[in-house]
Amino acid sequence: MVRSNDEVGALLQEYADLLSITGGEAFKVRVYEKAARAVSGHHQDVSTLAASELRQIPNVGKSIADKIAEYFRSGRMPAIEELRAKVPAGVRELTTIPTLGPKKALQLHERLGVSSVDQLQAAIETEKLRDLKGFGPKTEENIRHGIALAQQAGGRVHLDVATELAEEVVAQLHQVTGCADCTYAGSVRRMRETVGDIDILAAAEDSAPLMEKFAGLPIVSEVIARGGTKTSVRTTQGLQVDLRVVAPTAWGAALQYFTGSKAHNIRTREIAQRRKLKLSEYGLFHAESGELIVSRTEDEVYARLGLPWIPPPLREDRGEIDAALAGELPELVTEKDIRGDLHTHTTLTDGVSTLDDMVHAAARRGYAYYAITDHAPNLSMQRMSDEKMLEQREAVRRLNKTRRRMRVLHGTELNIDPDGEVDWPPEFLAGFDLCIASVHSHFDQPRRDMTRRLVRACENPYVSIIGHPTTRQLGRRPPVDADLDEVFAACARTATALEINAYPDRLDLSDDDILRARRHGVKFAINTDAHATVHLGYLRYGVGTAQRGWLTADEVINTWPLRRLRTFLHKNRHT
Repeated sequence: MVRSNDEVGALLQEYADLLSITGGEAFKVRVYEKAARAVSGHHQDVSTLAASELRQIPNVGKSIADKIAEYFRSGRMPAIEELRAKVPAGVRELTTIPTLGPKKALQLHERLGVSSVDQLQAAIETEKLRDLKGFGPKTEENIRHGIALAQQAGGRVHLDVATELAEEVVAQLHQVTGCADCTYAGSVRRMRETVGDIDILAAAEDSAPLMEKFAGLPIVSEVIARGGTKTSVRTTQGLQVDLRVVAPTAWGAALQYFTGSKAHNIRTREIAQRRKLKLSEYGLFHAESGELIVSRTEDEVYARLGLPWIPPPLREDRGEIDAALAGELPELVTEKDIRGDLHTHTTLTDGVSTLDDMVHAAARRGYAYYAITDHAPNLSMQRMSDEKMLEQREAVRRLNKTRRRMRVLHGTELNIDPDGEVDWPPEFLAGFDLCIASVHSHFDQPRRDMTRRLVRACENPYVSIIGHPTTRQLGRRPPVDADLDEVFAACARTATALEINAYPDRLDLSDDDILRARRHGVKFAINTDAHATVHLGYLRYGVGTAQRGWLTADEVINTWPLRRLRTFLHKNRHT
């Protein structure tokens, strides 16, 4: 189910967007954007807080706190409803297109009468946008690409949204008397970065109680179809969830089948056919006699096919079958292997949790080490200065004097400027335990320039990790145009790690890029890019992405002991 904090955060972000569309003050827009992030990342459930307690949340003043309190009292936020009434619905639809900002959306509506994505596409095809001030061929191409991104996303949601919903449904169904087992399958179990619908699988002798419970869950807005073995519903978020109930004796075969992928299942069925067997969701059978051989567990099904159990994130028909037959499946990195998070932020820049709170939350996760990496000064909106960073460094040193089990590392997230330079000179960078470097601007540089920009950052002796390397934001911003193989080769040559950013709207590097980078011998770091204590739990999605990229623990630097990690982080500083 949607967290109250995320629900309110989305409303505040919508209010900021509506203010921007209607010509509100830029300062006020930023205030609501900051409040949206702060509420979403707050560790307490905001629905349980009084207005006076809400005001204790960073960036939440009296006016915003009153709006939140009113929402939980009445279910309405009148200020947002008033602004919604002023903005045509078509304009709000246009603002969902990546690369098209609210002001340009309003201009398109007022000047061309565009109020839908289809109308916008027609206007682009007839080159009407080029007559508008501020809309040139480059803008037109960006919008065209943004439409393609939106259409590609379709009704899909990010992995974290689908996983949290799936886990809530599974927890509810486990309580039903007679439920022998229950879990989620499909693309959620395979840790796909976005999910179109959710597959829930349950085992029971009698499916009726499970179907009754499922159809009556609070998240259900519509029952699409209902039967003895399958029920489909639509949630209040508009996501389809399918529940299938099988006999306990068929559990393993059904779990293997409904986990997929389709391509993987085709390969396993081909193996069964060559062995004169038949594989389905009901079990593995003799092809001629129809006698059931195995079906109770996945391990049994795979073993009878001559295969070891294959981890779900690998089941995409990308070589996992051949590797399994040859006994060459990798021992995938797991969340338990991670010894520390190397990319996190605090209230010193754009985080919403303090240094102390972030460190304490990391310690509760059992980490051996943990890095604070607030933004550097070239990201001017964060107002970083040398003095502020040095004060934080002293605070980290004081923390380390009182902590024995977890070492706090003081780092920074540098900005890779258009020419490949970073924020501080070498003598200042030498004081950090680690430096991450990331692209935060000028995303539309030509391919050659962007490639050189990233390569130069790799060549900086103080840069140990390239953060969110392609800068993509799922459904919102495409990857930068760069020759990634040249970048990967530079990372291998300079011993610079590539980040797998676990933030659910990034998951950058993607699994496909990880597979390519591995061939160059690159090392990786799985980090959360957490801006609040609750974000530290995003690690699971980064690990899932790493698994889809076939990574082992030794290929991930933050699985290493601290001494080995420090050697890697400081490897080039003598040059």
